[in-house]
Amino acid sequence: MEALREGFESVFSLASLKMFFPEELDQIFCGSAQSNSYDTTWDAQTLHGSCKPDHGYTQDSPAIRMLFDIMSGYTREEQRLFLQFVTGCPRLPVGGFKALTPPLTIVKKSFDQADVNPDHYLPSVMTCVNYLKLPDYSSVEVMREKLRVASQEGQYSFHLS
Repeated sequence: MEALREGFESVFSLASLKMFFPEELDQIFCGSAQSNSYDTTWDAQTLHGSCKPDHGYTQDSPAIRMLFDIMSGYTREEQRLFLQFVTGCPRLPVGGFKALTPPLTIVKKSFDQADVNPDHYLPSVMTCVNYLKLPDYSSVEVMREKLRVASQEGQYSFHLS
């Protein structure tokens, strides 16, 4: 513990941290655990400006608009599950999606065969780079369900990478 304290103090003076309450330190080091009523981190417009569609998707792609609409309606628990699935962390950093490094990148999931129905597949992720591989689902209902299953069943596993 002494080595940990010394290492920590080489970056942050422990004396200077005494001005913070424990909850404030938790938010500084671990991000926000919950949104405030005025927090716009999860609204579609903020997501639109913070996330990066790529490789088959643009900001105007129907799948991206559906994704942001779904995400903006998430409860706190759904937000936590989604973040854990996509980033490997249950919280956003201070500053929300705009502070993610690298930014959340959403790409069109590709398949080996042309006649594949995307509705039969789950999204996959690369958590170390905040990368979501999203099939081009046929409807918002299908996308919502596939994201729910992936977020709940894909926790702490590499099966959906």
